Amino acid sequence: MNRTQLFEQIQRKKSFLCVGLDTDTRKIPAFLKAESDPVFSFNKGIIDATAPYAVAFKPNTAFYEINGSAGWLSLEKTISYIKEQYPEIFVIADAKRGDIGNTSAAYASAFFDHLQSDAVTVAPYMGKDSVSPFLGFKDKWVVLLALTSNSGADDFQQMEINGNSLFEHVIDKASGWASPDEMMFVVGATQTKFLTKIRQMIPDYFLLVPGIGAQGGDMEAVAKYGMNHQCGLLVNSSRGIIYASSKTDFAEAAARVAEKIQGAMARFIK
Repeated sequence: MNRTQLFEQIQRKKSFLCVGLDTDTRKIPAFLKAESDPVFSFNKGIIDATAPYAVAFKPNTAFYEINGSAGWLSLEKTISYIKEQYPEIFVIADAKRGDIGNTSAAYASAFFDHLQSDAVTVAPYMGKDSVSPFLGFKDKWVVLLALTSNSGADDFQQMEINGNSLFEHVIDKASGWASPDEMMFVVGATQTKFLTKIRQMIPDYFLLVPGIGAQGGDMEAVAKYGMNHQCGLLVNSSRGIIYASSKTDFAEAAARVAEKIQGAMARFIK
């Protein structure tokens, strides 16, 4: 999916909501566990219910890999279902890969060629060598970790080096590796005090902003300080939506939460 298509969907739905499919078999409704593939059955219900309000889905691969080969099959089926039923929706494989050379190239092919995801999250700690193998795929995106919401982010990301924080050096350097048509940056929703400066550094890039909802991020502040002339935001909510109910109405409950978030987002879409 290219930048124009993504922005058109944001305008059409008046939404920049990304629904995180962090599907934990310990948390899905008990009645689904009788299904042949409980994870996919749960995901299918969530996807169908929230698709009218979301512009992106983000399966976190850890919650699939934990189930071995069966989990990977659930992931394949989930992405295939989105692509078949909702081809206009952007799919991010939240894998946080970060290796180099042939290994990184193999990861890129796995997520782009085999799984057909539109984007994959990548860790930049090993430098350009860990990112460049993911670039050059037509209408595919790298989502680069820049400034995250977790408390341990302070350990490294905000270390001062030559007058700037490490995350600023990462953004400055990495933005020279790829255009705003093939790279986004992860900026946690609890880091809104840095958004103005980040926007000054990368005015045209999309930001993937996790941390809304269960992690306590402020969506209004994210929109106020993080939007650009093309919105430029994908704001993720996972647990707050997908686990809104643990009963048979889980999909309907997820839809209600997603609709409420979309309604709040619509105020910011010009």
